Amino acid sequence: MSDNIWTYGAASGYQADSDLTGYKVDASDGHIGKVDKHSEDVGAAYLVVDTGVWIFGKSVLLPAGTVSGIDHDAKVVHVARTKDEIKDAPEFDKDKHTADADYHQQVGGYYDANATRG
Repeated sequence: MSDNIWTYGAASGYQADSDLTGYKVDASDGHIGKVDKHSEDVGAAYLVVDTGVWIFGKSVLLPAGTVSGIDHDAKVVHVARTKDEIKDAPEFDKDKHTADADYHQQVGGYYDANATRG
């Protein structure tokens, strides 16, 4: 896990300039959706995940530091959070929250507080 929740960890397998859009996303306990959008802004990297019918079509914002591994061949992103942790995260609205620093702080605090302990 990264020291900074908004930065990909060294062991995540993230490669700069990789387009993760369309990759499947798996939580530690199963599939949760696919990457709808990703940002690789330094210190503010994240994935927007479309959860489909799993949580009624809700989109969630996952900070890059939650990514535990990326399988580029299989096009799968693994995140070190459970489905319930992701489902209970602050709701993401792409029209309001994409560039909202307060929302990003709220999400970062949520995932830091709910960090999976090894």
